[in-house]
Amino acid sequence: MPKKRPPKLAYAIVYVPDVARAVDFYERAFGLERRFVHDSGTYAELETGETALAFASEEATPTRGAFALNRRSSKAAGVEVGLVVDDVPAAFERAVAAGAEAVLAPTEKPWGQTVSYVRDLDGFLVEICTAVG
Repeated sequence: MPKKRPPKLAYAIVYVPDVARAVDFYERAFGLERRFVHDSGTYAELETGETALAFASEEATPTRGAFALNRRSSKAAGVEVGLVVDDVPAAFERAVAAGAEAVLAPTEKPWGQTVSYVRDLDGFLVEICTAVG
């Protein structure tokens, strides 16, 4: 019997009040490119390699009410997305210039990784970092 492959992470979805606004922000702030945008404006994916970063309308999702809304006026949700870049300080400054809220300026970790954190326009936490190792 052939061995079954484990599940593959295809996308991570961030629920937002305005999908077009989120896509525009992530393009400007992080340089991501559109992979797919549904004509309804309720769902979109950005290219990040094998796994897409997706956005879905808070109002249009059938799971509305099953999650806390991301808002800058509230604490960030207990999840983040991590974007690996070559130049963390430059990427951090680009994100802040595009409207991200600075959380942690670029910091060198004891294991050699450089990390920084911002919150997007809706308060979702984004780590901007170098690769580990």
